[in-house]
Amino acid sequence: MTARASGLRLRAPRAGDRDRVLGVVEATGVFRPEEVAIALEVFDGAVEHPGADYHAIGAFDEDNILVGFTSFGPTPCTVATWDLYWIAVHPTAHRHGVGRALMEAAELAIADADGRLVVVETSSRVDYAATRAFYRTLGYAATARIPDFYAPNDDLIVYTKRLVSSRSGRADG
Repeated sequence: MTARASGLRLRAPRAGDRDRVLGVVEATGVFRPEEVAIALEVFDGAVEHPGADYHAIGAFDEDNILVGFTSFGPTPCTVATWDLYWIAVHPTAHRHGVGRALMEAAELAIADADGRLVVVETSSRVDYAATRAFYRTLGYAATARIPDFYAPNDDLIVYTKRLVSSRSGRADG
């Protein structure tokens, strides 16, 4: 199975996509079991109550197989700041524009909701180097680092990006 952005369909995932989300998250090989469980918890919340706390977008190939997903939501106690909770793409679909398409769709949805800032938290581990490069390529800047946050020698790196509101047509600054 290979997905190319040209044959990609983006839509809200459904409860029936849960097993495939699990497969995608596990196939990445970077998430610990407790992280996989949290990814599914967030997915369940997004599917059961879309937009209440979590929003989700699935990427589906030409055979309607989920090859990637993202979940995001407004950050409590902030003014128009949003968190990107998860983005995962099946390794067979890496480097085909799936992650970029998901991020662009999430950013558009956030901007449509008048979101002004996206916050992404990720790991400093070596196996996350491509992930960090991906965020930088999309215009995210590393704005904070907490040493040993996830585990010894596994820092939390926070990336942020200001968005242009689709309603106001301007970036908040």
